[in-house]
Amino acid sequence: MCGGEGSRLRPAAGDTEKPLVTVGGEPMIDRVVAALQASSLTTIVAAVSPATPVTAAHLAEIEGVDLIETAGEGYVADLTEALAACDSPTVTVTADLPLLTAAHIDRAIAAAGDDSLTVCVPASLSEELGLSAEPTHDHDGTPVVPTGLNIVGDAGERTAVWRAPRLAANINRPADYRVVEAWFDGDTPTKF
Repeated sequence: MCGGEGSRLRPAAGDTEKPLVTVGGEPMIDRVVAALQASSLTTIVAAVSPATPVTAAHLAEIEGVDLIETAGEGYVADLTEALAACDSPTVTVTADLPLLTAAHIDRAIAAAGDDSLTVCVPASLSEELGLSAEPTHDHDGTPVVPTGLNIVGDAGERTAVWRAPRLAANINRPADYRVVEAWFDGDTPTKF
């Protein structure tokens, strides 16, 4: 999913479309695509929107990435539109998860089975790392934050809560960007 306007990330992003914001010297979307390509997945489809024309052009140049243009009516509407064009089960990942790894993706696929799976981190982990902890949901009495990594399957719906610092690094706000960029620069003791 890489069609959002990234309004919460301003001013850190400047005029750059959110998926193309550079983290650690590389656009976030390139990092996400690399993790997807290194995983067990065989098909990668990027959902772009009218808000991300430069991202669409960038992704069109990457071999093995197909594009779906959604209407740009918001995350849920765009996700629904994209899922209608994909086979089930489908792995969904947001473009603002630059520390995602193939191991995270494959672990989520294995954990989901035929179910839908929402991967979350404890809100306390996000706070420990200095990252925004929103939106926060309650899961079995523990505040958790969705990571942006999900499986949409055909059976039940489950939530997995992993203490995975790299998945907590969902860059939504300027402070999130600064924490992750400082980690890449070696200027922080944060353990991703």
